[in-house]
Amino acid sequence: MTEEVEQIIPDSELRGVAGRLPAAIRPFWLLGRFDRPIGSWLLFWPGAWAIALAGKAFERWDLILWFAFGSIVMRGAGCVYNDIVDRDLDRKVARTAARPLASGRVTLKAAWIWLLLLCLFGLVVLLQLNLAAAITALASLGAVAAYPFMKRITWWPQAWLGIVFSWAALVGWPAVTGGFGPALWLLYGGSIFWVIGYDTIYALQDIEDDALAGVKSSARALGARARLGIGICYGVALCLWCAAFWQIRPQLLGLIALFPLALHFGWQLSGLDRHDPADALRRFRSNRFAGLLMFLACLVVGATA
Repeated sequence: MTEEVEQIIPDSELRGVAGRLPAAIRPFWLLGRFDRPIGSWLLFWPGAWAIALAGKAFERWDLILWFAFGSIVMRGAGCVYNDIVDRDLDRKVARTAARPLASGRVTLKAAWIWLLLLCLFGLVVLLQLNLAAAITALASLGAVAAYPFMKRITWWPQAWLGIVFSWAALVGWPAVTGGFGPALWLLYGGSIFWVIGYDTIYALQDIEDDALAGVKSSARALGARARLGIGICYGVALCLWCAAFWQIRPQLLGLIALFPLALHFGWQLSGLDRHDPADALRRFRSNRFAGLLMFLACLVVGATA
């Protein structure tokens, strides 16, 4: 039964590396969601944006690589922690019932050990940062620890996820400048609304199961107005990013750099079918490309300021 569920539920894919791993290792790979790198991409991009917008992308390419590694291991750690907290809820949702903890393929003790090992890898990245960036990175732990509980107490856990998944921007900027600035806060704010938008698309997959399990989400809160709500979030994100760019380069040419990203957001919204989980997953995953478009825009503005 487990193999059948894994084939039909996109949350547990056995293609590529995961399908070739030894049976004893595979559940831990899946527990960290390393079979689905989209989450690592989404965690990575805000940090890369901050470095690029600060004008240090070429000078500190090594730091961007460290951020990439850190995004992989810390996103994996976050997923393990999330599954530890949500293991009972996951059993009630079709898409997540096959997860290693929910299905019993990994014990709770083993999951905690795996989480600790991933955090130790993350410590290596922390040691590459200056003091301001390192303290900011450590400050994220409270928000990360609280996130799995948000779906139980608020209809907008996506907003809390936005705070968490955009945090790399708050680390990347001081890592290359030594401090903070107005452009950073605007960049961070825009990223939060971007996350709310794309994670609402993601949550469209689970509306029925979430209702049965009593799990709250922005997709359930918005209902038939989901596309409008997502569009507003993307629109606010673009406005805040325009303001951030204006702080760095107060010229219309700098704002034009965001035009390709605006077109991509338009594509995400124009054909979104909230009743089709496969379509929702496809459009959610396209945000790794949205992140790249934003990085290129930040690169242009930061390098020419």
